[in-house]
Amino acid sequence: MKLDDVKKLHQKKYRQAFGHFLVEGEHLVLELEKAAASNPHWRQAELFVTSAYQDWQSPWPRHLVSDRQMAQLADTRTPQGILAVAPLPGARELGPDSRERAVYLHEVQDPGNLGTILRTLAWFDGFRCLLSPGSVDPFNPKVVRASMGALFHVPLETEVSLDALASRYQRIACLDTGGEAITSADFRHHDCYLFGNEARGVPVEALGELNAGRFTIPGAGAVESLNLAAAVNMAVYELNRG
Repeated sequence: MKLDDVKKLHQKKYRQAFGHFLVEGEHLVLELEKAAASNPHWRQAELFVTSAYQDWQSPWPRHLVSDRQMAQLADTRTPQGILAVAPLPGARELGPDSRERAVYLHEVQDPGNLGTILRTLAWFDGFRCLLSPGSVDPFNPKVVRASMGALFHVPLETEVSLDALASRYQRIACLDTGGEAITSADFRHHDCYLFGNEARGVPVEALGELNAGRFTIPGAGAVESLNLAAAVNMAVYELNRG
């Protein structure tokens, strides 16, 4: 990939146009290499390095660039001197016999929240992440960094509308302050778990149309709500407990 095109990958429209995104820093490149060992899709990456990393052993084509060029390619202010350009993954819908459970995020906006959620889903495994239209781009450099490489290990779909869930999942659960406790046995018996926007939640009418079961994380109520990533973390932990 040409250097001028790599620079453009900071913007979503060019990531979509070129079908690639940036993976910056030693840790993330190592995680990408780890993912490539088991997933052929990630073997199509390219590596860009400065002289500090010219001896880096990699399965991908490697391009040596100057420190000045790396500063132009990288998204961070003080780049380490190594980054990969990776192909965007294609969406794969669940088959009817799949044992994966889905976590659906409605209009999630914060890159840090999405990155943290992906780390949780990768830790526990067996989950797919679905993002609604209007959500932050998961291949935004800030999300990629916040995910700490989890992005390469979690099946991910974007632009999934709320009304598409009913045809894909028989039982849908939603986190709601007035619902049943997530510690109840019924919480585990769903196919898709729906979480709302950090500020607005999920439209009430949509929940009714989906016939979603409502569940809550019991607390003392000293504050109005939980951080989105914290809520997902606790719910996913509960689904894997015992």
